[in-house]
Amino acid sequence: MENASTVKEFILLGLSESQEVQKICFVMFLLFYMIIVAGNLLIVITVISSQRLNSPMYFFLCYLSFVDICYSSVTAPKMIADFLVENKTISFVGCIAQLFGVHFFGCTEIFLLTVMAYDRYVAICRPLHYTSLMTRRVCGQLVIGSWVGGFVHSIVQTLLTTQLSFCGPNKIDHYFCDVYPLLQLACTDTYAAGVIVLANGTVIVLSCFFILVMSYVVILLSLKSQSSEGWHKALSTCGSHITVVVLFFGPCMFIYIRPSSSLSEDKSVAVFYTVITPMLNPFIYTLRNEEVKSAMRKLWSRKVGSENGK
Repeated sequence: MENASTVKEFILLGLSESQEVQKICFVMFLLFYMIIVAGNLLIVITVISSQRLNSPMYFFLCYLSFVDICYSSVTAPKMIADFLVENKTISFVGCIAQLFGVHFFGCTEIFLLTVMAYDRYVAICRPLHYTSLMTRRVCGQLVIGSWVGGFVHSIVQTLLTTQLSFCGPNKIDHYFCDVYPLLQLACTDTYAAGVIVLANGTVIVLSCFFILVMSYVVILLSLKSQSSEGWHKALSTCGSHITVVVLFFGPCMFIYIRPSSSLSEDKSVAVFYTVITPMLNPFIYTLRNEEVKSAMRKLWSRKVGSENGK
């Protein structure tokens, strides 16, 4: 991390400079973050504890919920704390660590969502081969591949940023450290780094989105010969995933597959994929899924029963 930077810390301008708005945001985002942690942790515990939720779909959902907790924890606690203080500073090392975390967990989530689409494709289009294709070992390899892919992407973004020199100003018009805001503050030529960052993000987001779209196109085409009951069952298992994909990929594509033009606009959009989507995921996957709701009720009744038996 050695470079010619004289800047040792950055100032995050946050979502708003108004004191009143910041107080409202503090309460609101604190509630959001508590829901994110509690909701996703409940899904993780439910999937691990329930013997019925042992299919690959729930295996991936468990990891997706864990990634959502980590992803939001990289940005949300700092943002919430900054609503209460006037001097919203973050050290250079802390800024780079936050950038790494955002891209690591964010990219891992993109790969996991893609893997989940492939799982639905195999389950619906090749049901007779599902158990032989989606073995526990294959599922584990797909999850590990998602983590490795996220790590490689994040390392590229982080190393590019640490090679830049920062001599001032040090004010970041964002609520967390990201590549584009830091590129605008660098006092060296950032054209090459900007092109690599744009290409890296574009290739990952668009290629994964293409795989997702093609998976569901094939799924829909294969359902033509199905009965209305088959349609309903297939769409009920895919509906939650499609909703999450739209909520997550939409803002990500807006931010990372185009050169950044307005940071104030970007940070508002970033709230959706760093806070809103991780908060909604537990509701989307539980409200539309009877198996998960049934497993949660059994887990709760078991907990209450054990407490009453003491």
